[in-house]
Amino acid sequence: QVHLVESGGGLVQAGGSLRLSCAASGSIFSIHDMGWYRQAIGNQREFVATITSGGNTNYADSVQGRFTISRDNAKSTVYLQMNSLKPEDTAVYYCNADIRDYSRKLENTWGQGTQVTVSS
Repeated sequence: QVHLVESGGGLVQAGGSLRLSCAASGSIFSIHDMGWYRQAIGNQREFVATITSGGNTNYADSVQGRFTISRDNAKSTVYLQMNSLKPEDTAVYYCNADIRDYSRKLENTWGQGTQVTVSS
């Protein structure tokens, strides 16, 4: 089994910054795409950013220029640096990754989520 554990959420004022981390653990053979999604109360879960194993990135229009996704393959960890935060960024942020375990089975895996609250 593989697991994703997020950290770094919290309460911040508008205009502030936070850095989220997500570490993968377990019987990991390889990790492919990693990404972040978020879900605000009353809304569906939405895409925030993704990064391939080679470092190619993709962002939602709403966070482009403010958020930066990165990864450390040696640590099996993906990060989300969030700058110029706005109240509308308030949500539970979920880590997601395509992970192949030692049985060569590829699974799309989610973390448990971390709360980000931006006050105005």
